Amino acid sequence: MTAGRSYGMAALLVLAAGCAPTGRGPRMGTPPDLQEPEHINTPAVQSLDGFSQAVRAGTSLYVSDQVALDSTGTLVGGADLGLQLKQALKNLSAVLLAARALPGDVVQMTVYVVDYRPADYAVIRDALTAFTPEGHPPALTLVGVSSLPVQGLRVAIDATAHVRGLFIDRDRLPGAPLGPGR
Repeated sequence: MTAGRSYGMAALLVLAAGCAPTGRGPRMGTPPDLQEPEHINTPAVQSLDGFSQAVRAGTSLYVSDQVALDSTGTLVGGADLGLQLKQALKNLSAVLLAARALPGDVVQMTVYVVDYRPADYAVIRDALTAFTPEGHPPALTLVGVSSLPVQGLRVAIDATAHVRGLFIDRDRLPGAPLGPGR
């Protein structure tokens, strides 16, 4: 091996070592199932006390109860199920983005509705259809409940998402000019 070639190899190794991540978080080359779970909490969303807003384990993201509270903890929508759903989905979207995921990455949702009636289904369907990419709805479980942890809440949403990588694919962002099908 020539002297110039060995300097080049040494420089490459130093560069690679300098690019390695430090501290917590996923390490390059570590299989997703061996990474430590990452607890995600964004200040943009008011969470229920005592729980992480989401936990990412490998490529799976588990999002806990997203409800109709704004970032200050104020109930949004009064008793209106549609308005509460809109706020809960806005919060879900914020948590997904904080975890480097998008609404299209959601593979399963559970929607808990206080005093659920069959007439509520159309409101829920319309809100979820507007939230998810056309033609790719997640699996859905609807659960009628008698109450939720905060007085006045009518809806709570849990979700599971499949996170495709360490970074959000810009082409899949809502409104992306070069996104799929555009």
